[in-house]
Amino acid sequence: MTAVFVNAKMSDDDRRAQLYQGHLFVYSPTKSSHELTKFAQELAQEAFAPHDPQTAQYALPAEKYAEILAVLKPKFIHHPRCKELIRGIVTELGAVAEETYFDVPRLRTMTHGDYFSAGLAYAFHPHRDTWFSAPPSQVNWWMPVYAIQPENTMAFHPRYWTQPVRNSSRDYNYYRWNKESRREAAKQIKTDTRKQPQAEVPMDLEPQIRLVCEPGGIIIFSGACMHSTVPNTSGQTRFSVDFRTVHTDDVVARRGAPNIDSECTGTTLRDFLRASDFVRFAEEIPAAYDEHPPEDGELIFQPEMSTSTIENARSVHSPK
Repeated sequence: MTAVFVNAKMSDDDRRAQLYQGHLFVYSPTKSSHELTKFAQELAQEAFAPHDPQTAQYALPAEKYAEILAVLKPKFIHHPRCKELIRGIVTELGAVAEETYFDVPRLRTMTHGDYFSAGLAYAFHPHRDTWFSAPPSQVNWWMPVYAIQPENTMAFHPRYWTQPVRNSSRDYNYYRWNKESRREAAKQIKTDTRKQPQAEVPMDLEPQIRLVCEPGGIIIFSGACMHSTVPNTSGQTRFSVDFRTVHTDDVVARRGAPNIDSECTGTTLRDFLRASDFVRFAEEIPAAYDEHPPEDGELIFQPEMSTSTIENARSVHSPK
């Protein structure tokens, strides 16, 4: 059974214990989540002007759309304002900044139909984040930027919380992904040719849970939950923001959701920043999650941002 907690009044410790059992949490917008999604709207409207970001796909060729996302997404992801607002979100919902680490937020887009569903607008098949080298204690935070519907949200597949799925995570090396595949996202338009973990057997996606919340509302779930992108038949592009957190005590103690079917190599823990001061884990902590010494690859992805993109990111919402 999967329970959905709505605006639950409980400590972060108790919430994480429930998340590690496969339960879901939904919260109304907080001050910081409202500001974060509002900031994402402003950047999207600037990038797609004069078009409405939710319907720009009908006015632009897919290649032009990809060019816009290739500038918009890094600008959002690496903007210092986003880090400050994430710290606000997690503390407003009861987490302790000195004990909570987060990774940079992603701005996701899911266009209507099959216009653009690869690379920078990848439509995620049913998966667990743990197939992609997430630690068992990872908690995912997801927010719609604009209003969503059941036809363009995401789906959870609760039967697979205890049911393993044969999958190709055995072939996934996070460090090689950082070195070879992440920079290829902008080149993937109709079909994503990058090798990513996925189920190797047919899956029954029913029953499924589709949660719909208002812009800035927050859905929280374990990285071990089976979830997928809903095929978008809403007529509008879905914009969403997500980030992930881990608690330092859980990371050190190896607490978290059970691993029932992940066989990937590497860990994403080096990506995480402490909410209080944006410092990464000491190396011995993520190193303890590497069963074998890392070989060819990049432990931490280093994006290649143009000078103009960096300057634009600094200028938006800078002090007057």
